[in-house]
Amino acid sequence: MGVRKMSLPDRIYTTLNYTALLVFCVTALYPFIYFLALSFNDGYDAMKGGIYFLPRIYTLENYSKAFHNPLVLNSFFISVARTVTVTVLSVLLTAMLAYALSRKGLPGRKFIVFFFFFTTLFSGGLIPTFILYRQLHMLNTFSVLVLPSLYNFFNAIIMKTFFDGIPAGLTESAKIDGAGELSVFSRIILPLSLPVLATIALFVGVGTWNDWFTGQFFIQNEKLQPAATFLNKMISEASFESMTSSSGGSSIQNMNQAQMELRGVTPEALRMTFVIIITTPIICVYPFLQKYFVKGVLVGSLKE
Repeated sequence: MGVRKMSLPDRIYTTLNYTALLVFCVTALYPFIYFLALSFNDGYDAMKGGIYFLPRIYTLENYSKAFHNPLVLNSFFISVARTVTVTVLSVLLTAMLAYALSRKGLPGRKFIVFFFFFTTLFSGGLIPTFILYRQLHMLNTFSVLVLPSLYNFFNAIIMKTFFDGIPAGLTESAKIDGAGELSVFSRIILPLSLPVLATIALFVGVGTWNDWFTGQFFIQNEKLQPAATFLNKMISEASFESMTSSSGGSSIQNMNQAQMELRGVTPEALRMTFVIIITTPIICVYPFLQKYFVKGVLVGSLKE
């Protein structure tokens, strides 16, 4: 049986579609390639410009300098610990909430859904949140990086819709055999929900890893600040130093910068290096969850 030839409109559509996807892929990928090239290039040489895809003077001094900074390693460890803790607990608690809301026999289910939805629409703002965390003694503690990130109503709705699509006969037959709600949830619901669980884990993990706001406003101790906050702080300080140096700023700062440049390491090169360091873990994790991602989003957002 021969292969059907594509018509002219189909060939035009396919060509345009692949061209648009290729342009989008290159546009999304090139900044990472550019940062990667600068991170492996001599910092003083990179200031001359002209680096687009490959390093001109290859060096590992930028990474050596970055990893020898105890604050960099500490912020990276804080981000890893925070992301793993928040992702595991958030997915588990969200799944439990979604399973409870998917049970039609839950007393006051409509009120509970309305309560969660209403509190999602309205927020007290930054100042009341800061006062609340202070009264709960959460400021400058690891708990302020974890507890506020455990709940997301949007993720709960996706999971609930997915759970609603699971045939009720599976849970009813398990209950007839003597299984309780916890057994049904852990042995039937969770194993059948790997696509949506992986999708929510990806959402939560990426959002937590990239969150710099919490560490910026609720953590003053540098040893507890995550990597994203540390990177934002580096960029802000570098911008301030460039402004002060251009207007005749501190001679000590200029001397330190000159010493770094003599060794081939500049503040700009360190920022590029640190961007690569905090981006790489997410890039490494995503391929393992990609096969669940599309299926989890589509199945979790549509109800048969």
